[in-house]
Amino acid sequence: MKVIILGAGVIGVTSAWYLTRLGHDVTVIDRQPEAASETSSAGTGQIVPGCAFPWARPGLPLQAARWLLSPQDSPLRLRKWPDPAMLRWLGLFMSNCTARAYTLNAARMRRVAEYSLHCLDTLRHETGITFDDQQEGLIRVFRTHKQMELARRAAHLLSEAGIEHKFMTVEGVLEHEPGLTHAAPLLVGGMRLAHEQSGDASLFTRRLARMAEAAGARFLYNTTIQGLDASAERILSVRTSEGHLSADSYLLAVGSYSPGLLRGLNIRLPVYPIKAYSLSLPLTDESHAPVSMVEDGARNVTITRLGRHIRLSGSADLGGYTLKSSPRHRTAMELCFSELFGGGDLAGATSWTGLSPCSPDSTPIIGRADPFSNLWLNTGHGMLGWTMACGAARVVADQISGLPPEIPALDLSLRRYQPH
Repeated sequence: MKVIILGAGVIGVTSAWYLTRLGHDVTVIDRQPEAASETSSAGTGQIVPGCAFPWARPGLPLQAARWLLSPQDSPLRLRKWPDPAMLRWLGLFMSNCTARAYTLNAARMRRVAEYSLHCLDTLRHETGITFDDQQEGLIRVFRTHKQMELARRAAHLLSEAGIEHKFMTVEGVLEHEPGLTHAAPLLVGGMRLAHEQSGDASLFTRRLARMAEAAGARFLYNTTIQGLDASAERILSVRTSEGHLSADSYLLAVGSYSPGLLRGLNIRLPVYPIKAYSLSLPLTDESHAPVSMVEDGARNVTITRLGRHIRLSGSADLGGYTLKSSPRHRTAMELCFSELFGGGDLAGATSWTGLSPCSPDSTPIIGRADPFSNLWLNTGHGMLGWTMACGAARVVADQISGLPPEIPALDLSLRRYQPH
């Protein structure tokens, strides 16, 4: 079967890999000159199934109101007056802030995230692919006893999900992350998620793209996707800057830009961009650097070791498709890193801004896009695209191939948003 994949980020490339391995004739189209050039280029670097919990939760509307009053302390900021698409998304988001929806969505997210980690481990074993990857876990540090107590109260969610975690004293934290030694007076303790992993998503994606190409996939870079031509029930071709291209099946994996392509087909996709920020800096001092991943909830910053570099990622904005960033984000990340570690070249840091495609229930949208029998979706992974990439790709590759996915997947499709 001929399959065209729209998008060469981590989602599109992993999908291409699994579809090629299943024997399909795969073509990947992307407007950039190489894979992983947009959202996949410089995210958190974290592969964290233990963090796969929905943003929409009971009590959030009231908390969100407080965030709007204190934007400096908010992990999510509203950067523009809501447009109609944002208002629709926010309406669906708020409708998921119930106990029942939270339980359902958390189970869906964990299912995909845990399966994805299994798929990644298998892929690593089968191919030998490396991407500055580590399996050293994640530590959340607490600066106040109140923060630590709140985390203890919420830890039942981790226990119910079967996620291994351990609260530690400052001394316990330093055993795993000795680079925090000079910051010990700032900390009261921490919590470790032992099975979380890290790695450079862009390095992984580009290496996997080359492996997929060697296996027979074709990549058309520097090719702009202009639209989809369709009959009543099938996609006929994709319009590009290089002309019309046709296939038996089409997979949409262009992240936050997926709704725009579907709008012409009268499909309303509830995905909206969340703008994320990061800094990447060269490692200069091993003794003042993380071993793996450290999350500082007080500053809303995560710090990840990626080989000889360190990735800092910070708060997110809800503000449309602009990639404009604020110096405030960089200052907050630099301050956090300087307080906790300091073993990197901040003057030589490279800043990045990207758009993460978020669904209102934080669960990816994977499956057929009705009413078109040959159009498939793999989008809406939010800030966990790297965490969920391999599992989501394997699911949709099996579906396109007419094979039963290894995990339940019917409730991952766009149909869950349609009235029953």
